Amino acid sequence: MAELVADYTLRRLREWGIHRVFGHPGDGINGFLGALDRAGSDLEFVQARHEEMAAFMACGHAKFTGEVGVCMATSGPGAIHLLNGLYDAKLDHQPLLAIVGQQHRMSLGASYQQEVDLQTLFTDVSEFVQVCMEPAQARHLVDRAVRIALDRKGVTTLIFPNDVQEEKAVESPPRTHGAVYSSVGYARPRVLPQDEDIDRAADILNAGERVAILAGQGALGAADELVETAELLGAGVAKALLGRAVLPDDLPFVTGPIGLLGSRASYDLMTGCDTLLMVGSNFPYSEWLPKEGQARGVQIDLDGRMIGLRYPMDAMLIGDSKETLRALLPRLRRKEDRSWREQIEESVRDWWSLMEQRAMTDSEPVNPQRVLWELSSRLPDRAIVTADSGSSTNWWARHLRLRKGMMASLSGNLATMGPGVPYAIAAKFAHPDRPVIAIVGDGAFQMNGMNELITVARYHEQWSNGSLVFCVLNNQDLNQVTWEQRVLAGDPKYPATQRIPDFPYHRYAELCGFHGIYCDDSDHLGEAWDEALGAGQPVVLEVKVSPEVPPLPPHVTTAQAKAMAEAMVKGDPEARGVISESLKRKLQEFVPGR
Repeated sequence: MAELVADYTLRRLREWGIHRVFGHPGDGINGFLGALDRAGSDLEFVQARHEEMAAFMACGHAKFTGEVGVCMATSGPGAIHLLNGLYDAKLDHQPLLAIVGQQHRMSLGASYQQEVDLQTLFTDVSEFVQVCMEPAQARHLVDRAVRIALDRKGVTTLIFPNDVQEEKAVESPPRTHGAVYSSVGYARPRVLPQDEDIDRAADILNAGERVAILAGQGALGAADELVETAELLGAGVAKALLGRAVLPDDLPFVTGPIGLLGSRASYDLMTGCDTLLMVGSNFPYSEWLPKEGQARGVQIDLDGRMIGLRYPMDAMLIGDSKETLRALLPRLRRKEDRSWREQIEESVRDWWSLMEQRAMTDSEPVNPQRVLWELSSRLPDRAIVTADSGSSTNWWARHLRLRKGMMASLSGNLATMGPGVPYAIAAKFAHPDRPVIAIVGDGAFQMNGMNELITVARYHEQWSNGSLVFCVLNNQDLNQVTWEQRVLAGDPKYPATQRIPDFPYHRYAELCGFHGIYCDDSDHLGEAWDEALGAGQPVVLEVKVSPEVPPLPPHVTTAQAKAMAEAMVKGDPEARGVISESLKRKLQEFVPGR
């Protein structure tokens, strides 16, 4: 049988080192489904329950491997379903290739069933989007799509009409005018700033007396250089959420997360510094950075389009974080005055002490902060930890102390609900020997996470390490939005929009053939985590937590306090509990000898 375009496309992907595709079937990709069958074990198709989740899985694969994640969907509705996951990859700068079907070429423009203008649909989300209208195109379209995804760290999309998928493949186009002969292969270049720019940056950093470093996901892989830089400069290091795993949290000068979900230590670092070094971060919330004019700035970023965007920088170094720091280090002088570093480390100790005190404060039925605090000391070596979007993200950001060798991620810039579970599944496929833990709120789990437990049921036996824990924080509230209503808008909680149905998530796990654990007692949380992490199989740990515990920012503004008070006066249904919980946790900041 002659090789078809679909077969050739998949073979070309394998030549690029791609051996896994996440997707959901449909007749718009019938040609590819047959080709996947013929490809055998050399190309694994992971069948998600929904195309959006397949796209999240592809994004998660890219985040936890550095490789191109690939997802596949049928024409029309299937292609549309991919978009949220593709935007997640775009905004977090992850290499991802989407392959989608389309109606036969002869029916295009006829308002045919499931005919959607896919080029227009995918133009904004994609760095490269093309329709394969001719078999001879397949070679260079695949090559360009993969190479651009890697080089631009973004999304590319290839659209294949049904009839093209099943035409005879053309591996090498005829040698005529218009023929294109592309090739496989990409190696990321060594990108370094000019020497004079590095010298200028070094002068600024050497002159600073109180240096703060903000590291993002662009600094992943540059841990040794980042630590050495911080040691020489006597600096503290705050981490953007996507840079959660850049440095371990047990380093005494790592102040933890920054921003609304950040730490007081990071807030103090930024408000007290006279020099700011941003490394591989596009942290968007400028109100959490030094005030304009307070600090001189140096930024390292691989993407020149994003340099100098968040803070007025005095030296802008366009280059790879690791290579640029290596070039910068010999030019830096060790600061003999360590008083700033000592102040930072004291602030970090105070912060962790406060986190423990807040976590150990009783709430009814369970304090959600304690769920993550109890996990923190039990995290297995080399664990991969994912988070979903919601109030649970606050506790994931603040209470987990990641150690060296661990990985972590979430939807950073899109901050969409839904990726916590598929990220964890993708992590398990990519690293079947490592324990994986997902922290998910009940809102996100109900939205789409629960369905993917069926996916886990289908595939989990092929993973060499069966440890996969989904921790669901059940508070029957879309809690993050509830708090935003109170603190940002001054409105009370509106149950019609915020309350969600109770559901026995642990029993659903049992229905899927997994282990389910339910906990509504703080004193049994440690035991519950020990049971979940030691089960050796997929587990849903459901914890019934209080919706009244406030995700207090590191600094409460007058406007926020006023809005909160207004929300309570207007008749918030949980006013008594909210006021009590907020006062308890705020007063803890001022208790001596914590």
